[in-house]
Amino acid sequence: MSRCPALLISAPASGQGKTTITAGLARLHARQGRRVRVFKTGPDFLDPMVLEKACGAPVYNLDLWMCGESHCRRLLHEAAGDADLILVEGVMGLYDGTPSSADLAVLFGIPVLAVIDASAMAQTFAAIAHGLSTFREELPFSGVLANRVGSAGHAELLRAGLPDPAVWRGALPREADFALPERHLGLHPAEEIADLEARIDAVADALDGTPLGELPPPVEFLSIESEVPTGPLAGVTIAVARDVAFCFLYPANLDVLRALGANLVFFSPLADSVLPEADAVWLPGGYPELHLDRLAANRAMKEALRSHHLAGKPILAECGGLLYLLETLADIEGRRAEMAGLLPGRAVMQTRLANLGLHGVELPEGELRGHTFHHARAEVYLAPFANTFAAKGHGQPEAVYRNRRLVASFLHLYFPSNPAAVAALFAP
Repeated sequence: MSRCPALLISAPASGQGKTTITAGLARLHARQGRRVRVFKTGPDFLDPMVLEKACGAPVYNLDLWMCGESHCRRLLHEAAGDADLILVEGVMGLYDGTPSSADLAVLFGIPVLAVIDASAMAQTFAAIAHGLSTFREELPFSGVLANRVGSAGHAELLRAGLPDPAVWRGALPREADFALPERHLGLHPAEEIADLEARIDAVADALDGTPLGELPPPVEFLSIESEVPTGPLAGVTIAVARDVAFCFLYPANLDVLRALGANLVFFSPLADSVLPEADAVWLPGGYPELHLDRLAANRAMKEALRSHHLAGKPILAECGGLLYLLETLADIEGRRAEMAGLLPGRAVMQTRLANLGLHGVELPEGELRGHTFHHARAEVYLAPFANTFAAKGHGQPEAVYRNRRLVASFLHLYFPSNPAAVAALFAP
């Protein structure tokens, strides 16, 4: 068992400023010399990139369905043994989803900080805060932070209206410098936000002097043994695409591959002309649609991938990776470019969201879980090998395609959900 101060940052809805506040809190405590570990609730690649910059350590995901309770418990226990503070950013609103951020807080006993955008409200702020704190009796509630307040007088009006003033954790002003830029899949990747460090520091400065500068009470996190089999990929080299076009990589997925014994080498489909010597290739998701010209022009890399495929070697392609392996891809303005052509078909980006949600899939290798989130409409001239199933039961399934050792779909897999199945997918 490990003990560590912990706080889960949630809100009544998306867009309230959870990521901004979590990043600012991480930076504030890190500047005080504390070791801070941050987690993100639910499937997400973009928020963790920003949070990693804020705390200086990899940011892992916690989801009771996709990851499983035992995996989440192990991640928290390991972090508690190494950190002075654990911060968990929630997903959507506090009670949204099944499982929700509230479910996570109750299960692990992590106190909740509610961030509320108070820019267009007065006494109703207190009603929302009271509802969030009392809707579920067993919820460990820490307090409330007013975000985007107009003035000191506005902040005092909000504080005075609370039934229990002891839950007040301060207020942040409405400042453009705090906002993080967004596009169709959420926040911009951290590397593309030129002034990200300054923005995080500005939020940390604003939080300095509030009660949130003090450590929350410690939480006990139980230990649990790893369920990753050792050695099935010993001696296997996996080439992993990683650049601005293919950047959606769960750190837990990389951990699983290494724990299975694999040697990981990284390459850029944008910049490299040679595929590393490897037994298997993993093409994760990202933004290939924003880099059409460079991907199309890199014929040497496309040919290297075709040679790898024709040699019967494994390839796993997820979402953006699938788009890259089609014959053509068009952006939202209709500009079309030639892709690698390992899968017969084409895709076009659209402004409307095509699919979103937690999904699983039954493969001969075993059941795997993950999520889907994309704006692409694809026509693949190949019969699906399998279809995913949505965690909620009524979601739109995603097709899974198989061609020799190539497996491709819009599903972002979470490898810890079944490490043995992952080993079978990548095994020579």
